[in-house]
Amino acid sequence: MTHDVIAIGASAGGFGVLLDLVGRLPANLPASIFIVLHTAPADASRLPELLSKRGPLPASHPLHEEPIVPGRIYVASPDNHLLVRPGAMEVVRGAKENGHRPAVDALFRTASSAYGPRVVGVVLSGYQDCGTAGMMSIKARGGVSVVQSPESAQVPDMPRSVLARVPVDHVVSPAELPTVLTRLVATPAGAATRPDAFVEELEGERPGAPAELVCPLCDGVLTEAHPAQPGVFEHFRCHVGHAFSLDALVREQGEAMERALWAAVRSLEEGAALSGRLIAHEPGEELRRRFSEKARTQLQQAELIRQVLLHGAMLSRGDAARLSAAETAQPRAARRRSSR
Repeated sequence: MTHDVIAIGASAGGFGVLLDLVGRLPANLPASIFIVLHTAPADASRLPELLSKRGPLPASHPLHEEPIVPGRIYVASPDNHLLVRPGAMEVVRGAKENGHRPAVDALFRTASSAYGPRVVGVVLSGYQDCGTAGMMSIKARGGVSVVQSPESAQVPDMPRSVLARVPVDHVVSPAELPTVLTRLVATPAGAATRPDAFVEELEGERPGAPAELVCPLCDGVLTEAHPAQPGVFEHFRCHVGHAFSLDALVREQGEAMERALWAAVRSLEEGAALSGRLIAHEPGEELRRRFSEKARTQLQQAELIRQVLLHGAMLSRGDAARLSAAETAQPRAARRRSSR
């Protein structure tokens, strides 16, 4: 039994490394290669075609439940996870992980679960920290970890994250990568090991502790995996499968907050427009004045929120005071209207 399963994760800056890699692999490589390269959901991927032209191993987007064949390259298709099972693959539109689908972590985790110490995980250039949790799964079951050297990566975030949190076996430049992988494929795999409780929580196989946070994508309750040493790696998962590192969670919550604020701007401006219609149909002077005050207050609130969104700045003291006054004035106007 050798290292005959190679799982590769890459993002920005990884495309060129992949092309160079497959061009220097032997035609008789007795291993299957699985690749996740982060892509936009709507983009048509030509990566299998380009990889096939560059090297001797045929590459393709696999079909759901397609059998795994040695000497082939399988590339995750856009907006679908590529999952590895014993003897076959699953191509599914599962929950996003770290905001990605396909996700490197999903490939690494399932390859490790299916093939244990036979797996070689490779993390190449890319932003953020996708691949770190998956590499923890690979190492926990006795697999081998390979990381592109950060100084050789166009974007070093992904390699640096793995190096900071996982005991890495090989740190290589793109020029060294084909030789290292070819040598590993010919090397017997070690003994299988069992993941600890932290890795099982990381993978969603064991429930983590409630995190007192909600998933920014589905509003489900998040649980947190707890490592033996606090602060090593903070990871969150909701009950439907959305998964986040701490950095990814902060990023997604920021985007959710921005969406909520734009929705508030829209709601306030629509409310002001409706108040304007009521003014046109109300014969009483007092009610017209109240509707006019309400419309002015809503437009003022909308503008203040819009300025925060457009300029990314904190409100000035004057703006904050006006917003606070507007918030207290609107309920007062509403109370006057309801008591009439």
